[in-house]
Amino acid sequence: MSGTDRVIYMDNNATTMVAPEVLETMLPYFSELYGNPSSMHTFGGQVGKAVSDARGRIAELINADPEEIIFTSCGTESDSTAILAALQAQPEKRHIVTTRVEHPAVKNLCSSLDSLTGHKHRVTELPVESDGTIDLQRFEDSLEDETAIASVMWANNETGVIFPIEEMAKIAKSRGVFFHTDAVQAVGKIPIDLARVPVDFLSISGHKLHAPKGVGVLYVRKRTPFVPFLIGGHQEHGRRGGTENVASIIGLGKACELAARHLVKENTTVRALRDKLEKGLLAKIPNALLNGHKTARLPNTANISFEYVEGEAILLHMDRYGICASSGSACTSGSLEPSHVLRAMGVPFTAAHGSIRYSLSVYNNEDEVDFVLEKMPGIIANLRAMSPFWQSR
Repeated sequence: MSGTDRVIYMDNNATTMVAPEVLETMLPYFSELYGNPSSMHTFGGQVGKAVSDARGRIAELINADPEEIIFTSCGTESDSTAILAALQAQPEKRHIVTTRVEHPAVKNLCSSLDSLTGHKHRVTELPVESDGTIDLQRFEDSLEDETAIASVMWANNETGVIFPIEEMAKIAKSRGVFFHTDAVQAVGKIPIDLARVPVDFLSISGHKLHAPKGVGVLYVRKRTPFVPFLIGGHQEHGRRGGTENVASIIGLGKACELAARHLVKENTTVRALRDKLEKGLLAKIPNALLNGHKTARLPNTANISFEYVEGEAILLHMDRYGICASSGSACTSGSLEPSHVLRAMGVPFTAAHGSIRYSLSVYNNEDEVDFVLEKMPGIIANLRAMSPFWQSR
């Protein structure tokens, strides 16, 4: 970055800052409260109680039972654990239903199942509509007697499009199919009530909601057959071996407490900032397109395609002003291929390559949005002046 020391961070779907209150809550567990939460002595026991309290705060955010919360290292581990557990619990079933727009944590696992397990599996990847939404009837029709699990993200990480998870989970349940949702982007941004939504497995990642990196959660509904992914000690009631990442777990508990407090702000203040940014970009810059459903979308996410320019070049010019955003998902950045999500939506090649994802948080403000709206038209105009595609359109 050059030309400014100011950082305007609008890449929160990639990762979030650790909230100051979260950091403050974590610090004692790096120093004076360093006991093992599994130890029998009082010194370790007080740490164990803090882990238990964090489990309760996380469960409260999604209206679950604390016993249904398993701590993991990240959302990817949670996704793998859920899908592999469902397959191992039902070895006679080798069909998986998912979508073409899933995060690589699910998409790449499903494509690797045969080599991982030594068994042949069939994977049905459901298409999406041009606005990123999914057809419920097509989902229902895809479920078979041999289907072990359906895995559908709650909200897309690139476009923010929200899927009808409650309806899909009910359909899966009526057909006797386990249902998993990668809710990494949704938790903390929209209300989630697992007493009402009958999912069997749900994945959370701490660093997407102002907790540190390296901690996640897998929700497993009571009485759901479960086979551990990591075999080891008795931790997590024998469901995930390995000494707990205590400080990060406690940080995640605090982050979930803050997220519950900020849900209204996410869906009012943050949404209003996102809408102002989105409407301003579309009004000020010609040949700019919104990717994703207009309303069935996370309140913080706007994915805009600027036709006839490269997303990587846009990001480099934005970086000169200290503006942080993303082209495609963080897990696929560096690839010159268009986003698999935008390809699945049928976004034209000339637009897919120039897509920028702006993802806001409660720490953004209106001055930052105004600054981005001031700088973006010039950035796009300068790049288009050098683009042979723009000149020959």
